[in-house]
Amino acid sequence: MKPNSGTLVINIMNGGKAEAYEGVYQCTARNERGAAISNNIVIRPSRSPLWTKEKLEPNQVREGDSLVLHCRPPVGLPPPIIFWMDNAFQRLPQSERVSQGLNGDLYFSNVQPEDTREDYICYARFNHTQTIQQKQPISVKVFSTKPVTERPPILLTPTGTTSNKVELRGNVLLLECIAAGLPTPVIRWIKEGGELPANRTLFENFKKTLKIIDVSEADSGNYKCIARNILGSTHHVISVTVKAAPYWITAPRNLVLSPGEDGTLICRANGNPKPSISWLANGVPIAIAPEDPSRKVDGDTIIFSAVQERSSAVYQCNASNEYGYLLANAFVNVLAEPPRILTPANKLYQVILDSPALIDCAYFGSPKPEIEWFKGVKGSILRGNEYVFHDNGTLEIPVAQKDSTGTYTCVARNELGKIQNEVQLEVKDPTMIIKQPEYKVIQRYGHVSFECIIKHDSTLIPTVIWLKDNDELPDDERFLVGKDNLTIMNVTDKDDGTYTCIVNTTLDSVSASAVLTVVAAPPTPAIIYARPNPPFDLELTGQLERSIELSWIPGDENNSPITSFVIEYEDGLHEPGVWHYQTEVPGSQTTVQLKLSPYVNYSFRVIAVNEIGRSQPSEPSEQYLTKSANPDENPSNVQGIGSEPDNLVITWESLKGFQSNGPGLQYKVSWRQKDVDDEWTSVVVANVSKYIVSGTPTFVPYEIKVQALNDLGYAPEPSEVIGHSGEDLPMVAPGNVQVHVINSTLAKVHWDPVPLKSVRGHLQGYKVYYWKVQSLSRRSKRHIEKKILTFRGNKTFGMLPGLEPYSSYKLNVRVVNGKGEGPASPDKVFKTPEGVPSSPSFLKITNPTLDSLTLEWGSPTHPNGVLISYILKFQPINNTHELGPLVEIRIPANESSLILKNLNYSTRYKFYFNAQTSVGSGSQITEEAVTIMDEGKMAGIPRPAVGAGKVQPLYPRIRNVTTAAAETYANISWEYEGPDHANFYVEYGVAGSKEDWKKEIVNGSRSFFVLKGLTPGTAYKVRVGAEGLSGFRSSEDVFETGPAMASRQVDIATQGWFIGLMCAVALLILILLIVCFIRRNKGGKYPVKEKEDAHADPEIQPMKEDDGTFGEYSDAEDHKPLKKGSRTPSDRTVKKEDSDDSLVDYGEGVNGQFNEDGSFIGQYSGKKEKEPAEGNESSEAPSPVNAMNSFV
Repeated sequence: MKPNSGTLVINIMNGGKAEAYEGVYQCTARNERGAAISNNIVIRPSRSPLWTKEKLEPNQVREGDSLVLHCRPPVGLPPPIIFWMDNAFQRLPQSERVSQGLNGDLYFSNVQPEDTREDYICYARFNHTQTIQQKQPISVKVFSTKPVTERPPILLTPTGTTSNKVELRGNVLLLECIAAGLPTPVIRWIKEGGELPANRTLFENFKKTLKIIDVSEADSGNYKCIARNILGSTHHVISVTVKAAPYWITAPRNLVLSPGEDGTLICRANGNPKPSISWLANGVPIAIAPEDPSRKVDGDTIIFSAVQERSSAVYQCNASNEYGYLLANAFVNVLAEPPRILTPANKLYQVILDSPALIDCAYFGSPKPEIEWFKGVKGSILRGNEYVFHDNGTLEIPVAQKDSTGTYTCVARNELGKIQNEVQLEVKDPTMIIKQPEYKVIQRYGHVSFECIIKHDSTLIPTVIWLKDNDELPDDERFLVGKDNLTIMNVTDKDDGTYTCIVNTTLDSVSASAVLTVVAAPPTPAIIYARPNPPFDLELTGQLERSIELSWIPGDENNSPITSFVIEYEDGLHEPGVWHYQTEVPGSQTTVQLKLSPYVNYSFRVIAVNEIGRSQPSEPSEQYLTKSANPDENPSNVQGIGSEPDNLVITWESLKGFQSNGPGLQYKVSWRQKDVDDEWTSVVVANVSKYIVSGTPTFVPYEIKVQALNDLGYAPEPSEVIGHSGEDLPMVAPGNVQVHVINSTLAKVHWDPVPLKSVRGHLQGYKVYYWKVQSLSRRSKRHIEKKILTFRGNKTFGMLPGLEPYSSYKLNVRVVNGKGEGPASPDKVFKTPEGVPSSPSFLKITNPTLDSLTLEWGSPTHPNGVLISYILKFQPINNTHELGPLVEIRIPANESSLILKNLNYSTRYKFYFNAQTSVGSGSQITEEAVTIMDEGKMAGIPRPAVGAGKVQPLYPRIRNVTTAAAETYANISWEYEGPDHANFYVEYGVAGSKEDWKKEIVNGSRSFFVLKGLTPGTAYKVRVGAEGLSGFRSSEDVFETGPAMASRQVDIATQGWFIGLMCAVALLILILLIVCFIRRNKGGKYPVKEKEDAHADPEIQPMKEDDGTFGEYSDAEDHKPLKKGSRTPSDRTVKKEDSDDSLVDYGEGVNGQFNEDGSFIGQYSGKKEKEPAEGNESSEAPSPVNAMNSFV
């Protein structure tokens, strides 16, 4: 056994026999707390016995009869893989007529004269011993009789009319029917009383083998194979029973308890037959283990009551039936530990303003401690939506502000004690570039300077780095880096580029860039500079199939040296009148050797270039027509993307006109399923860009290649790309959906990922559907509006924002692939806690007297919880608008009116009214009113009309300002009492900000206005005023915009904008089709430069999964199903690239040797590639829970 380890090493490389170590092993780990045990590990040596010597008689068979060649390999461990080959090590071709059975025998439904041969050889490959053994060659001679008698089908295997098959849950079920008959019978499979399971059913060996993967109890039943030809049919029924080794429903988990606590261990498993459950304690059956009074066994559950520290132990649960067993260890740890905080004391956290702050409080204790956070030494406990408290003790401040700086205290307590720890948080100002570098144009040999002036937190040390074109500055003394600038002396043309200033601190980083353009110095005024005159006298010489020499005479350079010549060409065959760039040569050169493409009618022209500009083009040269040739390149951007679950759409970008190299351009499209030993299936199509393969399995990879050809031949062999057949909707819903409510408006949802094989496509992500069921305060259901959040990739959690407090919600989760959504998980119900209420719906003041007023109000529109009271505050206002002392009254929540008495007569009062839940107070509503004058002082003042009961308003005034806020806008409305034709304005700003009020003018005398361009999730203050009346405005109101909400489930197909957009797209497509038709008749535009580059290094673009398909094409061969075939080289030689079925695959090259006993031993251990899929592998089906090791 390895030192300091539980690993047992058995080494027989230096002697010893593997048989000596055969047996069942089990590992036990023990300490003072208990003992844990492992599963049983069965070790058996691998065996590859020799073939039994036998004398094989030649098989004399009449043409049309059936024949079975028996292999009967020696019994090995594990069983060998069987395949039939000839003396040249070539795989014998198989078909519907001739095929290999699951037992390795070779079946002939009817023999033909070409079946006569003397080298039918059965090979057995033993993987663990890395040997291949062969049976003696079998001779078959077919003699003909005229006429050949046709026969109805009979089954060669299985025999009889019925048979039975038992398979274990989760395994692969293989059922086989092979029939004799002439003509060759066709096999068909059905399930009596049901359908074959979709997406798990495969047909192999020319439909003679039915394969069902991942079988379950639901796959039990009768399966019928029917063999039919023109003379009749026969059938066989196989009764399948699916048994199951034990599998977990709930495995026991470790349990940590404190003394006196209760707990349970649960062990639940299922299987067929139902497994029995037994318990062990520290590896000993619990019935004979030391007795523990706190422990009681109840079937699959152990119940612990009032545990003590001596109750600590490791318990094992064993679930067994005749097909296997499960074993799980669970540690019950009885621990009494006071809290401990693992985060270092006085740890300093630093964050940038407006960024999240995470403050750790790692802890341990038993029972599990409760964590509380305080700010400051004597601060109150932290609560509210501005903080997020994580289960691991971490405190999160989502948006850190300056006032977040300070000391934070974490307190951990349980019944054994408490402990606290203080940490420090510092909020730093962000780093900013207050003067960025600017775009500069500088003359050659001048100097230029870029500024980069920064502002940063005084406690942070910034570092400034300058880059040129995203790389380091050149190592040149002309570049001078100052404190806040970069200066370049004696600027040259190579200094052209983008210069970037990067400022880094330990907490953040910012950057800014500017472009420098270098131009020539202005010429001396006395000299006139101009563009050069065009070249002339163009001549073509040295004409070859793929090249030609062009020469010319330069024109006058006009006082500015010619720097280069640009050569352009025209293709008079494909694009007459269109000139393309060919190449560019230095100004000192007047001849050039040009590369040409086949099947192009060339003419050339030359343009001279100096620092002033380009000359006019020269006159065209004479024309030169090149000969046709095979295509030099293949189509690019080859892709394979299925549009339906059972097809594969192969698309590519067609070659451009002159890339065809000749007339009659076509494409050879080839495909085969990846990782399956299939032949390539090929079809030649016209000059299109799409081909559809039908009858494919759902979402499997395919190797694809598209080769160009014309009337002269084929292009070079194309590269292979990987595509996928069509996707189908996912089969399985996400499991184990859990919801953690963070606060009254935010929740976090978790789920287990869906197995990738059940996604049946490219995993796009997960969608969470959630909706409000009802408000817990009103108990009234409303119209359900489902909301959707999409989480990209293989995420297993997500946040649900914008929830309403004190409400009941439901949600489910669905997996999404490229085809669509899978089934929904079961609905999960969760509830949000209470929040603060909205403002009361209204506040009216009536029935004024000398010393009293009557107040009436409406309950909040959104109580967000259970109302516990109303808070009324009021204070008098004197004639100079000064406020008197503030009086506060708490009113029971069930009241809707109040009479205020003992007020001063003829006095104006201002009232502030809001509602309160257990979480806190909501927004307040304000109102003003006046008590009436003393009757003794009302002499000469007309009395109010009889029945006047309402408070006389103060004119003019604006009251009842209300807001209805959305994500980025708010609707402001108010009531106005006063003279007509007032001109209103709305002032608003961020609540708590010291910035000036922003002002919006209201058109006309409307009593509403819409504020736009607001920031989601932000609190705003608002007030309304009238123009021309100084100091006349409403009281302030505060509202909050909604958070950025999830997408809503809207059918866009019914939206007007969507219908209009689709019409515009259809019109645009029609115009493009007309243009393409015209261009196709004229010929394409194809630059020779691209052709030249393609000759040097042809490049095939890789497939991009997100690209769309190209073009439309369909003919009679578009929907051929995939076909299989065998491969046998004509020269019967063994080459890796010619045959994947030769013995070369089973060793390194052809260096393997046969031993005298007939075994084949080569460098087989070096072959690490996946085994060919065509060999029928016969293997034992070990219990899925028992480990099996083998020795070589």
